[in-house]
Amino acid sequence: MDLDDQSEPPRPPEDPPEPDRESVYKDCQGEIDKHKWIASQQAGRDMGEEAVKDWVRRHWWGYLRAKWMEHLQGVRHWTELDHGDFGLLQREFPVDRELLDTILNKLKAGQENLCIIRWAIDSHLPLDPVIQILEALDVNSRRLVHQFDSV
Repeated sequence: MDLDDQSEPPRPPEDPPEPDRESVYKDCQGEIDKHKWIASQQAGRDMGEEAVKDWVRRHWWGYLRAKWMEHLQGVRHWTELDHGDFGLLQREFPVDRELLDTILNKLKAGQENLCIIRWAIDSHLPLDPVIQILEALDVNSRRLVHQFDSV
């Protein structure tokens, strides 16, 4: 045994740090402010709450869907979304990342389940994995209402 060798034993790998938790509502405020500024510039007056309601009506669901995909992918932890869903896609579908990424991109672009199933059929893809991913995502049951959404 070499007495000069005093190296430390290898350490077990550390878990990656959990991303900061962020609020969807706080994050969207920047998008709303940009929309309000542009609308006010175009109108030549402060559009105020009218512009906010317009953004919610036109953009909220797409914005929320994109944030929800980040949450499911484990990219960002959004506090308003189900904690158990954070990183779900990495846990449930570690094998076929290309199919998963394609489906996620289609959902982020606003496509619905039926459009994705038709795409899979047209592309001659096996439907079982596509349907399994869509069922796990369950996009139609995950809704978060914006405070101005009742308008």
